[in-house]
Amino acid sequence: MKATFIVLIALTAQTVFAQTKAKVTATDLTRIKQVGGIELAPDGQRAVYALATIEPNPDQKEEYEYKTHIYLTGLKPGDGKALTRGSESARQAVWSPDGQRIAFVRSVKGKGQIFVMSLDGGEAWQLTNSTYSASSPLWSPDGKRIAFTAGLTMNQVLTDSLVNPAKNAPLWSLEKPGFSTNDFIKKDKKVKPNPDGSLAEVRAYLEKDVEDKKAKVINRLNFQGESTTEPELNFTHLYVVDVMEGATPKPLTRGFSSYQGANWLPTGQGLLVVTDRDSLKHPDREQDNAIVYVPADGTGTRKVVLAEAGKSYRSPEISPDGKQLAFLVSPSEGVNFAQIGLATLAGTSVSGIELVTFDRAANALSWATAPTSAKGKKGTAGYTIYFTAPANGGSPLYRLDPATRQVTQLTDFTQGVTSFDVNGNRVVLARTEVANPSELYLTDASAKTQTKLSNHNDWVAQRQLSTPEKRTYKNSLGQTVDYWIMKPAFFDASKKYPLLLNMHGGPTAMWGPGEPSMWHEFQYMCSQGYGVVYANPRGSGGYGLNFQRANIKDWGTGPTEDVLAAVTDAAKEKWVDTSRQVITGGSYAGYLTAWIVSHDNRFKAAFAQRGVYDLTTFLGEGNAWRLIPNYFAYPWSADAKVLDANSPYTFVQNIKTPLLIKHGENDLRTGPIQSEMMYKSLKILGRPVEYVRMPGATHELSRSGNVRQRIDRILRIYEFFERYVGADAQALTQK
Repeated sequence: MKATFIVLIALTAQTVFAQTKAKVTATDLTRIKQVGGIELAPDGQRAVYALATIEPNPDQKEEYEYKTHIYLTGLKPGDGKALTRGSESARQAVWSPDGQRIAFVRSVKGKGQIFVMSLDGGEAWQLTNSTYSASSPLWSPDGKRIAFTAGLTMNQVLTDSLVNPAKNAPLWSLEKPGFSTNDFIKKDKKVKPNPDGSLAEVRAYLEKDVEDKKAKVINRLNFQGESTTEPELNFTHLYVVDVMEGATPKPLTRGFSSYQGANWLPTGQGLLVVTDRDSLKHPDREQDNAIVYVPADGTGTRKVVLAEAGKSYRSPEISPDGKQLAFLVSPSEGVNFAQIGLATLAGTSVSGIELVTFDRAANALSWATAPTSAKGKKGTAGYTIYFTAPANGGSPLYRLDPATRQVTQLTDFTQGVTSFDVNGNRVVLARTEVANPSELYLTDASAKTQTKLSNHNDWVAQRQLSTPEKRTYKNSLGQTVDYWIMKPAFFDASKKYPLLLNMHGGPTAMWGPGEPSMWHEFQYMCSQGYGVVYANPRGSGGYGLNFQRANIKDWGTGPTEDVLAAVTDAAKEKWVDTSRQVITGGSYAGYLTAWIVSHDNRFKAAFAQRGVYDLTTFLGEGNAWRLIPNYFAYPWSADAKVLDANSPYTFVQNIKTPLLIKHGENDLRTGPIQSEMMYKSLKILGRPVEYVRMPGATHELSRSGNVRQRIDRILRIYEFFERYVGADAQALTQK
């Protein structure tokens, strides 16, 4: 009896403690802080990292601003301190080779500039004062120079005597009908604009209209940006500057190509960088990337290191001794992801190229000294490579042995490593998990024991969270589909709750306990008394290439089978009210939401966000238009019927489920016209439909963008569903 009494007291105490925790609220979104940009010092004793926050706007009530600042930690719990402050964000911090200084990027008059800060004390000083926005600083091995990139428009390249000393036109065509590239670019500046003058004067007048933003003339293939049309091409060039006040940067690359992802050779004589493979092709049409060598003396003469037709090489990572090269390579077209490549590097020449067998999309390759064995001896290879990859609902940290090509998984699928750096036997990483959206951790080469260093999101401990339960389903292709069920946060076994099916976009995205983007949305809906089920149907990333390609020419029927199997299983739970099921998703999942409600009537309400509904229209209005040829076919091809067969709009007359449609007015990734088509058609048909447009919003509204609109979005999900499955709706149904 005494033992039973003690157990009852313990259970009662747990219940009281749980009840004292609060709900996750809509505005808790503004409290989430994200750790990233981790850089360990050369001696491995300290690290800098970036902390991204959402702060109230002091000048606009109820508005917010995104801020990023740089922090320093001595790798002890709770010792992190801010190195930068103020209204201007600071980012991309990197250590000097001697560990005495950092370089970072801060905006000045709207343009990014490189700053240098001594960690022995003193204020940061501005290294660059570039006409163009500078970013991605990279110290030379001797610490005397910094390489960085800068963005230039087409017109700036044409007129910049350093990037284009001969003032040449590009070798590829501008594709302006009726003109050669030289005829169009080399105009007679003496001709004055005159709408009533000669043909030359009329052309000058029309050009003046473009300059005065009265017209946009578009000849590009990829003219849609994220928020507006972009008639003019932009290029990224590589520069180098001596680390001293007043130094003048000089370009290392020239012409009408972009250069990114640079890495210094250990000798400091030059860098490996990624650019278009074929400089004779228009950049909008060239999809192949090459890794090239660029000398650091400013001659600009590049040498091709890795290039092949039909392939894209990127992320060159050089071993500390300069003798090995790791990189990522993928087919340039189709539904694919990059594989890890390894090669022997002799100066700027590669040999012995091999691809690592690893059926996931690796990223963030990082060389390190091989971990020591229990006897204190280094592994035979001398070096090892760490990387992350989306996999099975998480983003684990992996280690690759270059000698054996063996990959070892270091962390599990229930967590996500969102940033990391390695120095010797020390690993510092940012971790996301259900219990906390983002914190900094210290571990060793095995990553088994992790020490929490930061407390940026400790407020989460005061919230009642829901923990997802993983289940699997074997689909009609014989593939194993992962899905998760989350109970309402304040769960009472005696009650019945509505169930929300929430679906991911992409379609190659992946959700899971180790994926941070949905942490707030899932927990918010669970706090509002909803159960949540989410799945990674065929076509998702994180499960290998065959799984990712399993929805080619089938965006609707097959993935619908997988997500509905998950919700059908979840609906068997005793706590689920099967008469109160709802569904939502964004981007590709906005498509899938519309597809499902045009083929299935089980849901009481649906919310389709920034979706694609007519595939032929999508080809024209979205900058993600290459999904059409990659997954289906062009509208003029013999296989064009597949587009209509896979378009939810084809079945709009079948939609009877109450539907809320949302789109950002400046969303050019999917384009808003299709949402207008869907809404207007349902309105004509007399169906229950509502349409929400977000002024100024782009496609990224669930992850970034105006914070008030992000809060508005999540509240609209909740409010719309409450109309049909909430307590008031339930009471009306019972009457």
